[in-house]
Amino acid sequence: MGTDREKLVVIGNGMAGISAVEQILKLTSKFDITVFGSEPHPNYNRIMLSYVLEGSKTMDDIILNDLNWYRDNGITLHTGTTVVRIEEETKEVVAENGLRVPYDKILIATGSNSFILPIPGSDKEGVVGFRDIADCHQMLEAAKTYRKAAVIGGGLLGLEAAKGLVQLGMEVTVVHLMEDLMERQLDHQAALMLKSELERQGIKFKMGAQTTELLGDKRVSGLQFADGTELEAEFVVMAVGIKPNIAVAKASGIETGRGIVVNDYLQTSMEGVYSVGECTEHRGICYGLVAPLFEQGIVMAKHISGVETAPYAGSVVSTKLKISGVDVFSTGEFIDGPEHTVISSKDEWKRTYKKILLKDNALIGAVLFGDIDDSAELQKLIKQNAEMTDELHASLMGGGCCGSGEKKTKSVETMSDEEIVCGCNGVTKGTIVDVITNQGLTTVDEIKACTGATRSCGGCKPVVEQILQYVLGDGFTSAAKQGICGCTTLSRDEIVAEIKAKGLQTTKEVMNVLGWNQPEGCSKCRPAINYYLGMLNPDTYEDEKESRFVNERMGANIQKDGTYTVVPRMYGGVTTPEDLKKIADVSLKYDVKVVKVTGGQRLDLIGVKKEDLPKVWAELDMPSGYAYAKSLRTVKTCVGSQFCRFGTQDSMGMGALLERKFERLDFPAKFKMAVNGCPRNCAESCTKDIGIVGNDGGWEIFIGGNGGIKARLADSLCKVKTDEELIELCGAIMQYYRETGNYLERTSEWVERMGLDHIKSVVVDDIEGRKALVERIEFALKQVTDPWKKMLGDDENRNKLFHSLEMSDQL
Repeated sequence: MGTDREKLVVIGNGMAGISAVEQILKLTSKFDITVFGSEPHPNYNRIMLSYVLEGSKTMDDIILNDLNWYRDNGITLHTGTTVVRIEEETKEVVAENGLRVPYDKILIATGSNSFILPIPGSDKEGVVGFRDIADCHQMLEAAKTYRKAAVIGGGLLGLEAAKGLVQLGMEVTVVHLMEDLMERQLDHQAALMLKSELERQGIKFKMGAQTTELLGDKRVSGLQFADGTELEAEFVVMAVGIKPNIAVAKASGIETGRGIVVNDYLQTSMEGVYSVGECTEHRGICYGLVAPLFEQGIVMAKHISGVETAPYAGSVVSTKLKISGVDVFSTGEFIDGPEHTVISSKDEWKRTYKKILLKDNALIGAVLFGDIDDSAELQKLIKQNAEMTDELHASLMGGGCCGSGEKKTKSVETMSDEEIVCGCNGVTKGTIVDVITNQGLTTVDEIKACTGATRSCGGCKPVVEQILQYVLGDGFTSAAKQGICGCTTLSRDEIVAEIKAKGLQTTKEVMNVLGWNQPEGCSKCRPAINYYLGMLNPDTYEDEKESRFVNERMGANIQKDGTYTVVPRMYGGVTTPEDLKKIADVSLKYDVKVVKVTGGQRLDLIGVKKEDLPKVWAELDMPSGYAYAKSLRTVKTCVGSQFCRFGTQDSMGMGALLERKFERLDFPAKFKMAVNGCPRNCAESCTKDIGIVGNDGGWEIFIGGNGGIKARLADSLCKVKTDEELIELCGAIMQYYRETGNYLERTSEWVERMGLDHIKSVVVDDIEGRKALVERIEFALKQVTDPWKKMLGDDENRNKLFHSLEMSDQL
């Protein structure tokens, strides 16, 4: 480190502090920077914790600046280290472990802590806040053991926590003191619609309830309310608010109110010390949302770097709810009074609601539910205190002659360069314009890789696209063309057509001939190309294991502790005593932690060590259930006419036949089937990729069902009278999906994209076309065998497999 450089110490390793550091690094190189963080992690995106909780993202996914970033920028990082005071006389910061670091300038960005209600029992086991990754981990662990949870607080954090716990399988009740959810951001109508939607997603509510005590001995067992009623709960999340973390400021004699008091350049009462983020109080306001902390960081960075800047004048806050399937937005004022002009629309069928508030004909606030496409423009207009006009009304509320493209382009044109576009990562319009102009970026993926915009929740992607269109002008359409990933501008159909036309044989050949900008491709395109090559040339293509996802290469699903789950095939959910004995013997021999009955009527051997996988499969001597593959996973069945008094068809026999026939074959995504012997639907055909329901006259076929995050009921495709017709149609449906589906696209999405009528015209109405599809799938089936059978044939092959597992890179 250079001795002539000023020493900047940043107290706080969160989004506010590191965003400010990123701005400083762009403006000056005059600082040697040291960062203290209380958590044992590099900087991560705290507002994405709800996605970690619900399971759609991991800790690695939400890291914003990894350890390499600190090293590459010459920043000294102390993780797991809390600063307790600043000594102004000696110009040093002092950490709780005794470490003393000299400073010339300081930035305090200590954020906030969860507010824990001061009620009896709040210190019991099983009571947590929802503020950091450690809270997330406690919630994930609790969901493994306990069933009933309560979330105290119906605000933004509380609802995100509740949805995450529901996704983890817990029974969750949100307890809220007020009668409306998110009453600080939503009006009564939007709050009612939100509550109704979340109830549909499985969350229960107890509104207008004041919690007076948490019951239980050592661990919490329930909640006591002011009206004398109680609620059973084995786990409680406190989400009733946050408190600015001002401990280090108070211990150092810096002026504090509710937060650390700063002026318009984010300077505290102590010379050379700045403060930004949730710990900061500016003009009497402490902001608890992400956009203001980035706006503060920009002003602070310019001021400390000696760059001219306008003072920070406060922020117009906005809120988006980050729950899958729920779109809610609020900005500015949202409760209408007699001084307001209200513009609103409500569509109960589409479950959408929009309200815009005017005062003296200027936009001052808005609430959106269900459709938040206009959120970015409304936030800009309200920040500008824009005047409502006939043209603007037509643009925002529909009608008139304003095309959406014209409106959007005009919107980004009038945005200032300092305006935050990506609230998750603090990326401004000016930054995006700069990388498009100076680095020649032409796609959203390139902008994401360079700036971080759209990297997290993706809500800003439409605005980023609008900025691209604004900057590139006439060149936007061709330049911004998106391919299957950032490595190419080619679509799925274009890639498949080129493979056919040019006779391409390997993934490397495809990427080389078709001009990939990443010679080795990425984890998104390599498995896709591997699938397309195998689908087009089943007899000649040699599958590339290195282009498969890790679970497919291992033949088992990796778990978070590094062990694996092994799932043998059970055709139609039926097994034998002999196979059950094999499973029991292997489970005991290899110390399997849990044997679980899966939702697909199979047994899941959980906790197999990596080095034991080949031996486990060899001793089971059963076909793989392909629980890890993009192929036919399960065919769920009821007992059918063999045993059930209501059964009209042999569902077990048909299910086993279909499973044996179509196993081993690759699909664009995982594929599940179910066969019911009667319309009572015990095998749940309505949520399967192909669902089959027996009746007195034959079978009814349903397609496109999904029981996952994006649940969808299957559509009725047709009815057939014979088993032969049923098998033929299943084969035709599968092959048409194999040939036209995008890689990783489930049939639920495929049916909606292709259209049910179109699919029916191809596989049902066109008899000759159907027979051709069946011929192609029969040809493909003849080329495939169970790879585990081949690999486990002898000791030499088992050793080769074990070596490949050891050498396997994590795709």
